Amino acid sequence: MTVYVDDMRAPYGRMVMCHMIADSDEELHAMAHAIGVARRWHQKPGTARSHYDIALSKRAIAVRLGAVEITWRQTGAMTARRRVVGQLGTPAEAIVWQREFVAARRAIEKSEASQ
Repeated sequence: MTVYVDDMRAPYGRMVMCHMIADSDEELHAMAHAIGVARRWHQKPGTARSHYDIALSKRAIAVRLGAVEITWRQTGAMTARRRVVGQLGTPAEAIVWQREFVAARRAIEKSEASQ
């Protein structure tokens, strides 16, 4: 089980935010608690897109506590994979999986359109 923090930099008031995702909501909530983020900030609960938007100061703490740094693109690909197969997978395979999934879906759509 792993917690991930991405490299997104989104302004929110005077803060700059990024995403925190995890293999399970239990692990996600445990890390949020450990870094001082209230559960009420949980985004998309009960879905494949479950995550927290956290300030960069909290991100630094999460990394010190063992969170794995990933790219914003990997976050999107891993979340898409969880929506389809039920698991995040690894950051290393995330982009490849997404490209293959999209290519297969387009091939099916193209095949159906030509019939």
